[in-house]
Amino acid sequence: MGATLKVDGAGLVRTARECAGKSGRIRLFALMKAGVPSQPWNRLLLLCMMLLAASVHGNGTQNCSYTLYSPNGTIESPGYPYGYPNYANCTWVVVAQEHNRIQLVFQGFALEEDFDILSVYDGQPSPGNLRTRLTGFRLPPPIVSTGARLTLWLLSDYAVSGQGFKAVYEALPSYTCGNPGQLQNGLQQGSTFNIGDKIRYSCSQGFVLEGHAVLSCLATSSGTAAWDFPLPYCRADDGCGGTLRGQSGIITSPNYPQEYNNNADCTWTVLAEPGDTIALVFTDFQLEEDYDVLEVSGTDGSAQWFTGPNLPSPIISSKNWLRIHFTTDGNHKLRGFSAQYQVKKMTELKSRGVKMLPSKDNHSKISVLSQMGVAQGHNMCLDPGIP
Repeated sequence: MGATLKVDGAGLVRTARECAGKSGRIRLFALMKAGVPSQPWNRLLLLCMMLLAASVHGNGTQNCSYTLYSPNGTIESPGYPYGYPNYANCTWVVVAQEHNRIQLVFQGFALEEDFDILSVYDGQPSPGNLRTRLTGFRLPPPIVSTGARLTLWLLSDYAVSGQGFKAVYEALPSYTCGNPGQLQNGLQQGSTFNIGDKIRYSCSQGFVLEGHAVLSCLATSSGTAAWDFPLPYCRADDGCGGTLRGQSGIITSPNYPQEYNNNADCTWTVLAEPGDTIALVFTDFQLEEDYDVLEVSGTDGSAQWFTGPNLPSPIISSKNWLRIHFTTDGNHKLRGFSAQYQVKKMTELKSRGVKMLPSKDNHSKISVLSQMGVAQGHNMCLDPGIP
C-alpha cells in the first residue's frame, strides 16, 4: 500500500492509496482537507483487500470435461439441481458405435437467460457443427445427431445461475427416428418411432397447432431414419408466428415497420410439398445485436442465427420446410425484419435451373438458388433431416 499527497491553493489534499495482490491492484483517490484524520482510509483499504481476495477465487474458471461411451446415460450440469458455478466451462462428448446416432432428451433446464449458454454440436465442437444454442427456462425439444458423436458445451458468466440442466441420452439404431418430443400445451398420439411409424399431435383448448400435425418416420438416402417434418408447437390464440403453406408470402416481425415487442418469442413454419425447396430473401433487418436473434432452420448443416443491423444473405432450404424463430430480450426495441419466401417446385428447378428473385432495392436481381439447391431439386426424395 502507498500514498501520495498534493496540496492545492484551497487547502485540499489529493490522496491516492493503492493496494495490490496476486490478481492485480486497485487504486483509490480522494480529495480531503489538510489535517483531517485518515482513519476512513483504513476501512476503504480493508474493503480493497477483500475485493482483491474475492477476485482471486471468483475469477477461477470451473472446468470439467467428460467423454461418454455408454449406449445410454444421464448428463447433468455441475451442482444440478442446486445451481451450477459461475465461470463454468464444461464439455460432454457422447460417442456411439458406428452407424448409430444419439438422441438427447432434456428432463430439466434452467440457465440464466442470454448469459449462460449450452451449445450442442453435431459432432466435434466446431462452428460448422453447431446444432443449437440453448438458454433460459424453456425445456428444449429432443435432439438427434446425424452421426455417432454429439457434444455439449456449457459456459456461464460471472454472476447469477439457474438450477442447470439434466438430460438423458441414448444411442439410436439406424431404423428408428427417436422420440420427436412432447408438446407444451398439447398431446402426442403414438409411442413407437421406427421407420413407417406415425405420430399425431393436437393442442389443448385455447391453443392453435402450428406446423404439421402428423409426423412420419422415413428411411433416408444415408441409410438412417428421420421424421419428415419438424416438431409442431402449440401457439396461444393471440400469439405471433404461424404456419405458412402458400407458394409465396411475406414474414415480418411483430408491429413491423414499428418497433417489435420486448420478450417476444415467435415461430413461423413454411411448409411445401415433398421434393420442393423454399427460398427466403430478406428486404429489411434491424435487431438489437447479440440480444435479439432470428434463427432459421431447415437448411443444410446447423441452424443459422442472425442479429444486429446487417441484411442476411438469401437462404435456400435443403428440405421441404423452413422454420424461422424470433426471440427478443427485455431491453431495447428496434424496427425488426421483413422477408419474402417463395416455394421452388421440383419441376421448376428442373426446367429453369436457377430462379431469380428481386434483391433488396428491387432494381437488380440476385440468384437465390445455389448449385447445391439445383442438384437437390432433381432428387425425388429429399432427406427430411431432424430440425
